[in-house]
Amino acid sequence: MNNNGKMGQLVVVSGPSGSGKDTILNEIFKKDPDIIPSVSATTRPPRKGEINGVNYYFMSVEEFEERIKRDEFLEYVQYGDNYYGTLKPQLEEKLKTGKTVVLIIDVRGAVNVRKVYPTAKTIFILPPTESELEKRLRCRESETETSLLKRLEVAKDEIKRVNEYDYAVVNDELEKAVEKVYNIIKSDNF
Repeated sequence: MNNNGKMGQLVVVSGPSGSGKDTILNEIFKKDPDIIPSVSATTRPPRKGEINGVNYYFMSVEEFEERIKRDEFLEYVQYGDNYYGTLKPQLEEKLKTGKTVVLIIDVRGAVNVRKVYPTAKTIFILPPTESELEKRLRCRESETETSLLKRLEVAKDEIKRVNEYDYAVVNDELEKAVEKVYNIIKSDNF
């Protein structure tokens, strides 16, 4: 716990791939040192420049599955051949600092987090339009046409669940979206 003995606030942010979650939150992390990211675990290999414990906790499939058996994950999901999840001990340590900890996770993970942390603020980031979302995903040039179409279908399903969140922010102008999300995180409406 921090010097005042106060636990930090947990904030859950979700939204479809291409909605701008990471871009918005990276701006907020730069702006306010009292708002910090949770670091997820994954079995995917590190990309160039990624650092273990900073970008992700990188581990083998065997280690990840062993930790699942030991109930060390608050939530986890498997995409393709890789697992992604939030380790309970690491999250608890960050909350004990008294800082606001932000989890960027999908809608399924958010449901699980809400069961354990019912006071967590939940924010859903929306693209301005479906066509803008498709444009953003295409501009990445990181996917096959098949995987891009699958991401768009997943996005449609995720967007249908926006009402399960405390707040929804449309990312049509980055600076405005950053300001809105920041104000939600800093508000005492909980």
